[in-house]
Amino acid sequence: MITTFLGHELKAFWRSKNTGKSIAIRVVMALLILYLFGCILFIGLILDKFLAGAFPHDDIVISFCGILLLYFLFDLVMRMQLQELPTLRVQPYLHLPIKRNTVVLYLAFTAMLSAFNLWPVILFFPFILKIILTDSGGLPALAFILAILGFMLFNNYLALFIKRKANLNGWVFLVFVALLALIITGDFRFHLYSIRNVSYLYFGHLLGKPALALLPVVLAIAMYYINFAYLKQNLYLEELSSRKASAYKSSTEFPLLSRFGKVGDLVANELKLIFRNKRPRSALVMGLFFMFYGLIFYTNSHYGETWYIFVGMFMTGIFIINYGQFMYSWQGAHFDGILVSKINFRDFLKAKYLLFTMVSTVAFILTTPYAYFGWRIVLVHFVMYLWNIGVNTTIVLFFANRNAKSINLSKGASFNWEGVGATQMLISFPLMITPYVIYLPFSLFKHANIGLTMLAATGIIFVLTRDFWVKKLEEDFIEKRYTIAEGFRNK
Repeated sequence: MITTFLGHELKAFWRSKNTGKSIAIRVVMALLILYLFGCILFIGLILDKFLAGAFPHDDIVISFCGILLLYFLFDLVMRMQLQELPTLRVQPYLHLPIKRNTVVLYLAFTAMLSAFNLWPVILFFPFILKIILTDSGGLPALAFILAILGFMLFNNYLALFIKRKANLNGWVFLVFVALLALIITGDFRFHLYSIRNVSYLYFGHLLGKPALALLPVVLAIAMYYINFAYLKQNLYLEELSSRKASAYKSSTEFPLLSRFGKVGDLVANELKLIFRNKRPRSALVMGLFFMFYGLIFYTNSHYGETWYIFVGMFMTGIFIINYGQFMYSWQGAHFDGILVSKINFRDFLKAKYLLFTMVSTVAFILTTPYAYFGWRIVLVHFVMYLWNIGVNTTIVLFFANRNAKSINLSKGASFNWEGVGATQMLISFPLMITPYVIYLPFSLFKHANIGLTMLAATGIIFVLTRDFWVKKLEEDFIEKRYTIAEGFRNK
């Protein structure tokens, strides 16, 4: 049946009306992936020389054992952001005599067909064959290979399990991200322990006790069966009957939004669109990842307040930038219906402003723990929060009127440039440059406080004059609405 499923997906691909475009994208992606694998293979071939230069006082085998867990920790973070969930349209098979285990087995099998599963093979196997096999013999080399493959599959199924659970409950993802952040900061910031030492404690013992390689293999098998059981139990969750669906109360119903009337209803619908579809949801997830962006800059004294402006703008406004620039593209599939509906476009714009203000407010609150590095940083974040909900929101919505490329909501964001065009490239210039045009003249003459005050005042002025900007954006949209609609039709 696995070959049958693969055959059906290939037929669906070749018979799609967008086959030509999909092939072109896949060819480009294949070339990029091959180039990336070539770079990784080159690093793998010279890994012994790299380790000797990076850790000159350690034996290269000790250094190699010390970096393996660090790699798999980084690998897990990258999988959470970039690895796609394997999918299969199960609805056509529901009425056929096909066992549920067979469908789940197919999903579990395709989960292994990920580029992430080739990285450790290309990166670490040359070192194992070149150094460990030569110095310690075949059994320790085999133990290292089994251990690396075990951790690779464990990460693979752990990331997929957490992402599936997070699709139903967003708190699962937040708790997992917080746990990863604590592990990383506990080592690199507070030095409570050393991940390198823990890594060597395990992998170093593989040289004398190769049987320990079975531990990650057992963990990988256990995580596989956890995934298998979870998929089997929830396989048809999206295809439940209408009776059960009606009994389910959506988590995106926010009573607090009812006080905003029609605008609140539009925001509630927007939130449902975000939580129920991959591409817009990934814009929100990326915003959560950017909450840790400050750890790069605030832990290094070389970065001054000029950089804090940049960091504060991104951490409190990344959702506005990532999501807002595709304002109409999210509704591209039913944009004609919006044009002929009774929705007042001014309310539509106000809903966008309200949504961005809500998310940016939450983002600012999440960044307040950076007060650990000084209350001045929180002040800069607040100033840029005002700038984002005032100025940047208006700039983003202005450029959104010039984007007429539709987006498939069900596709993930990883290596997906659908809907991205020249508009998205141009928008970066005013977003990056404008705050510095105001701030730098005062900062250069040692009046940074006045510069921050001017930024905050400009943001407040834009917030207070929001009705004026909504009117101007509405007029701009009315002028371009048919051009936008035509662009969405030409998929």
